[in-house]
Amino acid sequence: MSKIRHIVLFRWKEGVDDAHVARTIAALREMPEKVPVIRSYSFGPNVGINPGTYDFGVTAEFDSVEDYVVYRDHPHHKQFIATHTADWVTDRASIQLAIQ
Repeated sequence: MSKIRHIVLFRWKEGVDDAHVARTIAALREMPEKVPVIRSYSFGPNVGINPGTYDFGVTAEFDSVEDYVVYRDHPHHKQFIATHTADWVTDRASIQLAIQ
């Protein structure tokens, strides 16, 4: 089976401030240590090159679908969602790609 790349994009709700984004980034920095099946992890705010895009993105790579599912269902990941995104975003998009 191919490796898996997970991509998530968010649009923050109006009023989400830089302090919340900073807390989100700090929590994401901890994710690979807390969920060791992550092979690669990148995240950050949109740099604003193109109009009409999302505000924030996360990409992660995993050795297998099974490892992605471990991440998806991991208590630390679920806590991150509850604390940093569930009540803070208006739109979310995600995709999981098989990569070579």
